[in-house]
Amino acid sequence: MPIKKASSRKAPAARPKAPARPATPPPDAPPAAPRRRRTKKTVVVLSRKRSLYSTRRLVEAIKRHGHRPLVLDTLRCTMVLASRQPRLVYRGVEIRGAEVVIPRIGASITGYGLAVVNHFEMMGVPVLNGAMPISRSRDKLRCLQLLCREGLDVPRTVMAHDRSDVRWLVEEVGGLPVIIKLLKGTQGVGVMIAHSLQEVQTIVNTFWDLGQEVVLQEFVAESKGKDVRALVVGERVVGAMRRKAKKGEFRSNLHRGGEGRAVELPPAYEEAAVRAARLLGLELAGVDMLEGHTGPRLVELNSSPGFEGLEKATGEDIAGKIVEHALTFARKRAP
Repeated sequence: MPIKKASSRKAPAARPKAPARPATPPPDAPPAAPRRRRTKKTVVVLSRKRSLYSTRRLVEAIKRHGHRPLVLDTLRCTMVLASRQPRLVYRGVEIRGAEVVIPRIGASITGYGLAVVNHFEMMGVPVLNGAMPISRSRDKLRCLQLLCREGLDVPRTVMAHDRSDVRWLVEEVGGLPVIIKLLKGTQGVGVMIAHSLQEVQTIVNTFWDLGQEVVLQEFVAESKGKDVRALVVGERVVGAMRRKAKKGEFRSNLHRGGEGRAVELPPAYEEAAVRAARLLGLELAGVDMLEGHTGPRLVELNSSPGFEGLEKATGEDIAGKIVEHALTFARKRAP
């Protein structure tokens, strides 16, 4: 079939269209609202080092949410007090306009850290965990007192400063072996197990002579060197793992060589973890529980929980969930 040639005749030029006239709004119509640009908010992370895993992940999550992270070394924060005008200065620059503060206060700087957190609260800045809830969680006895008062199950615990009858103290917590804990410790530091009365006497005498307060606690045999760490953010558990102590060790802390595996918590464990955090007033808490014959037995709460092991075990974006809750928490408290 022969190929047809294209016609050489030119088509008549199209007449240009008149530009459309803009629609005139009625005279009584309200003026159009200007489009608002999303404002970046400053989210403060109190942390000794920006390079720490949990701090680094929080910074990444804040940026993903489109906001500005500001990491402040707690010990470099200078608090300025004046009548009705508390101010905070960091390396010569006054800190203003913070949307919310996520405190990560290590146990070694609890005193100064609480003062800085309290100062932000005085300035009217929402703080994810306030000074009082952090203080409650750091004192192991006070924490257990609050949990016991509300009917939560904890291992039997005694505290005394009378050396005259250690045998009676041991009997009160169910006999040997017995766990001995410093009142203020973290990551398994200051936690020991004693298998004889002589060991108990030696350990408590040593600590008392050093001016340290200790508690004696029931050894929950059925836990067999395992515990459960649940991370509570707001009103829910966002991740949980079962930690198992390494061979020859009774402490299951990951810093002590323990290993963690993701676990789906039964409702009773989730409810206990969330309720415990609420009782102490914590918006963010690592809740440690032993698996007893009758259900969860709460051991302690951590107000600045690390979550490297939990993210690796569960594959969850824990940092993102913490930042999301922090922003929601701040909006609810906005004037």
